[in-house]
Amino acid sequence: MATSQCGIPAQLPADEVTRQQVLESFRILDSLPEQSYDDIVTLAAHICAVPIALISLIDSERQWFKAKVGLDAPQTPREQAFCAHAILNPSDIMEVPDAKLDPRFANNPLVTGEPGIRFYAGAPLVTPFGSALGTLCIIDRVPRRLTPPMAKALKALARQVVRLLELRRALAELETLTQAQQERQQQLEATQKRLDQVISELAQQTMTDSLTGLKNRRAFDQILKEDSSRMVRTHSSLALILLDIDDFKAFNDEFGHVSGDEALQQLARVLQSQARAYDRVARYGGEEFAIVLPDTSMAEALCMAERIRQEVQDADWPNRPVTVSLGVAVASTAADCLSLVARADKVLYQAKETGRNCVVCDNSVA
Repeated sequence: MATSQCGIPAQLPADEVTRQQVLESFRILDSLPEQSYDDIVTLAAHICAVPIALISLIDSERQWFKAKVGLDAPQTPREQAFCAHAILNPSDIMEVPDAKLDPRFANNPLVTGEPGIRFYAGAPLVTPFGSALGTLCIIDRVPRRLTPPMAKALKALARQVVRLLELRRALAELETLTQAQQERQQQLEATQKRLDQVISELAQQTMTDSLTGLKNRRAFDQILKEDSSRMVRTHSSLALILLDIDDFKAFNDEFGHVSGDEALQQLARVLQSQARAYDRVARYGGEEFAIVLPDTSMAEALCMAERIRQEVQDADWPNRPVTVSLGVAVASTAADCLSLVARADKVLYQAKETGRNCVVCDNSVA
């Protein structure tokens, strides 16, 4: 093999492609200093009584030092690296007692110049699958040899470096997995939020009258049930107004169903404008509407019913004047609630029978 100005360059390991992939998988190259790695090189230098100790990782074009003591350079070209030779025999320490007498390194700039290497010993950093990523190496500026205890300690420390690397990768993978889980959780939460919104919108649609935008009969039944239960708990009263457009069939026959729908929509707006914030207005069916009034006495409900009747009568209707008949009932006990709708409907019928455009109240409950 030809000798260059760096000495005799090391051959590439047989598993070089795989070795590089494994090295990249640790995400260690160019990382910041870490105390755990620095402690190992400090121990290696102390145990072996040398001025320089390094954790060297062999990249495709360089050797990069994860930790170092006694050397300032963060890396050197791979062609100058003693460690590039050391990883060719992963099973043992490579020891160079005197680099000036070794043809591989005699002309190496690291020998002829700074840091003036004469002695080198590198324990390969071998992963559990057999890839040598670099070395834990020690360097001296004078020729020497390792003692058996030093060699044993160097190998032990090299194994600890590999364990740190494996732990680092496991933590990185865990962080990646955790991040992926968090992102997945966020996606699931966003999906759930959208689903809840869709469900809410669908539920709203099933509880809303599409023509008037008021609550529909299904919603009215639920509202009445909830307000009745609340009334019993709070020992208050619950009023109900049922109202019906007078002669609405004749209106539809004369002006058509489109005009009839517009009249229903206008009446819905009038009712909403007269209702209090906590009252519930619903389209009970056809031209019949209902208003549930929590915590409301008969006198208060009659007052509101009369106000609504007057507002409808005075409203500006596009085809002909529209009037409504209204029936009012009140409940103050659970038993009253069971008959509330029937009683309100009965007096509504009486209002229509006695001339329309009037309010009739239920007096059957004291």
